[in-house]
Amino acid sequence: MLPLLFRTMNISILGTRGVPARYGGFETLADQLSTRLVRRGHQVTVYCRKPFVAPDDEFDHRIRRVILPTISNEHLDTLFHTFISVLHVLFTHAEVLLICNVANSPMAWIPRLAGKPTALNVDGLDRKRRKWNVLGQWFLHFCEGLAVFTPTRLITDAGTIRSYFQNRYHKTSEMIAYGAEPLSTDSDLSKFGLSSRHYILYVARLEPENNPELVIRAYRDVVADWPLVIVGGNPYRPAYVQHLKSIADKRVIFTGPVYGDDYWKLQNNAGLFVFAGEIGGIHPALVEAMATRNAVLYLDTPTNHETTGGCGISFPAEPRGLAEKLDQLIASPDQVDDLRERAQRFARENYDWEKIVDQYERLFEGMLR
Repeated sequence: MLPLLFRTMNISILGTRGVPARYGGFETLADQLSTRLVRRGHQVTVYCRKPFVAPDDEFDHRIRRVILPTISNEHLDTLFHTFISVLHVLFTHAEVLLICNVANSPMAWIPRLAGKPTALNVDGLDRKRRKWNVLGQWFLHFCEGLAVFTPTRLITDAGTIRSYFQNRYHKTSEMIAYGAEPLSTDSDLSKFGLSSRHYILYVARLEPENNPELVIRAYRDVVADWPLVIVGGNPYRPAYVQHLKSIADKRVIFTGPVYGDDYWKLQNNAGLFVFAGEIGGIHPALVEAMATRNAVLYLDTPTNHETTGGCGISFPAEPRGLAEKLDQLIASPDQVDDLRERAQRFARENYDWEKIVDQYERLFEGMLR
């Protein structure tokens, strides 16, 4: 695709763990956005956290990485690293900044003092995550309010989140979704001991609000012999991961975090995809499952329904309901094929990465004007 703009921009991305993507949705966004922007001739810098990147990483080396230290603490990691990143970016040639995570809203005004406009992507309602104590929830609620004032532009990735900020804070945000561009892979799953189209796939960071426990308990009642493959981990809470393994039956396969070709191989060959996240906006793994022509089951929330466009099967937040729908779909291959076609069509129409980058490019250009 030809670039939309005739001038190049110097863009910095802050607030993620860096590139290549090895953690969650913001990292996927930083990876895809930076890669595609440099292809269009822009200069892009991504601020990275030392524990999450390595000198021999494979990435587009037209992207400049600034690797800074952080505090390996779940509650301080993001704030500390973004703060020192903001101080660093003040003395660079960056013209426009994308800052990710609502928790970074207290710092989004600082670069503006140096004439560097900032866009803040808040994702979903992070304060509702179960891992936060009362103080953490209060702080993130406070950050929501600041997000209305501190950045030059506010970005939300789903209509439900956009409506929330409009109704609660009377703030109109830029709505830009995530994208998906699956990699073509073979169907050799011998590394995982799986057969193509005969397993259930769950991909998410193993956090309580992503409901891996619900999925594992539901799977106990599934009659079909398809394995449940759980892709993801939690570097901050290994004890929680061990708890999940302790309640899983022998048919459950925990792969840990998987990236690159192996990740797409698992997505491309899944029989069914289960998404159980209850917090956040548009989730990359769900979008990617749809783009790879997967039949998806999703936890019945407004944001998940919006993401799928109704091209999936919803389930309630209780194990029995999910188990029944899994067995029903496994026994109905024609229905699964129909869901696959509808999901892929919707993803192609709504989650094309080039269209997403077009939106960010127009946003950055408008901010500079």
